[in-house]
This record gives sequence, C-alpha cells and structure tokens, in this order.
Amino acid sequence: MRLLLTRPEPDAERTALTLRTRGHAVLTAPLLQIDPIDVRLGERPGAVLLMTSASAARIMAIHPDLPGLRDRPVFVVGAHTESMARTAGFTDVTSANGDAGDLARLVAQRFAGSGARLIYLRGRETAGDLAGVLARDGLRVESVAIYAANAVQQFPAPAEAALRAGCVDGVLHFSRRTAQTYLACADALGEREWALRPAHYCLSAQVAAPLVDAGAAVIRRAARPDEAALLSLLDI
Repeated sequence: MRLLLTRPEPDAERTALTLRTRGHAVLTAPLLQIDPIDVRLGERPGAVLLMTSASAARIMAIHPDLPGLRDRPVFVVGAHTESMARTAGFTDVTSANGDAGDLARLVAQRFAGSGARLIYLRGRETAGDLAGVLARDGLRVESVAIYAANAVQQFPAPAEAALRAGCVDGVLHFSRRTAQTYLACADALGEREWALRPAHYCLSAQVAAPLVDAGAAVIRRAARPDEAALLSLLDI
C-alpha cells in the first residue's frame, strides 16, 4: 500500500521503517515541528510529573533541569511515551496504557485526597484539558508548556505531488492537530477534494473528528489509541 505518514519527526521515520518492513511504500510528511519552550522547572521536590506525549519526554531529555527531576514519579499515557521517558533518564515511570482519559483516571485513583503536587508537562496546544479533568476530582495540577508543536503551512513538495497524482492509498494520522493541519494544507492549495480521496487511518475517534467533519469518505479508527492498533488497520 502507498502510505503518507504525517506525524512529526523522529517518530515519522521510526514508524515509516516499521511499515516498509511490512512491504508498504511510505512517504513521510511531518506536519508539525516540535520546538522547546524556554521555561525553567527547578527541582520540584515531592512533585509527580504527568506527560501525555512522547514529545514532552523528548524535550525533557534535553531540558537543563532534568538532573534534578530524574527521580520524580512520572505518569504517562502509553507505552511509547513510557519508553521515551525512560530513555530521557526518568527511573520511576507508570503508564496508563491508553489515552489522556485513561491517564486522568489512573492519576485520580492513585492520588485522590493525597495532596500530591502534580505537574503536567505539555505542549503549548493540547487536544484536551487534563488539568481541568483532574481538578474536577479535587486534584490541583500545575500545567507547564515545555514545547510547541508548530504547524507547517504547506505540504512538503513530494507529498503534494503524490496526493495530486492520486499516488497515495492511505494517510496515517496520529493526532488531531496533524489531521487539522493536513486539511489546512489542502485548503491552502484549494485542493481539499484530492486530499480527502485516500483512506484515512486515525489513532482515535478524536483524531478522526476533523476528517469526519470535512467529509472524508473512508476513515478507519484504531481500536486502541496506540501505534500497534493503528498499524493493524492496514492488515484489514
């Protein structure tokens, strides 16, 4: 299958390699660029860190305050973010094995009534409101933006050419932001119709929502919000 992969680097190339080993032809077109935000965190004694993306873990790997935070408990959404957090040097990492909703439920169960100091390390724009959800459970969360996921303004030339020529069978979307950016890039060219023509493979219903609203004819959603479940859709 001829696939277009829209997630940011370095995940795009890692996923592309997996797909190529399965016999797919893959074109990467990262639609978001991950840039660190200059913010100091200090050592945060007694804090519990929350992360809903692997990008947050990667940014922490190069953050100047990392040495004083490595031993803090870290709660993350899923296996990929857990792996990136451990690679960054965190030693106490717990995964919710799901999405942000699963993480919120896990944290609420673990820390309700504890007075824990929770710090959510996030991107400047987020798809949900983890801090707000936890606040409804009586937990106080300090929300700190440590990176920006900056949307590109146009498709990379090879991706545009492939879409125009009808040489893309499927597009993989790992976040709502990339799905929105995909549509915005098509609109900038006045060519939404050919951008909607391929099948769209989405990590979750939330990721798929902009494509549903846009009228994409073929949308497939992963049974679970993780890469393995998304890639398994290609075997159906």
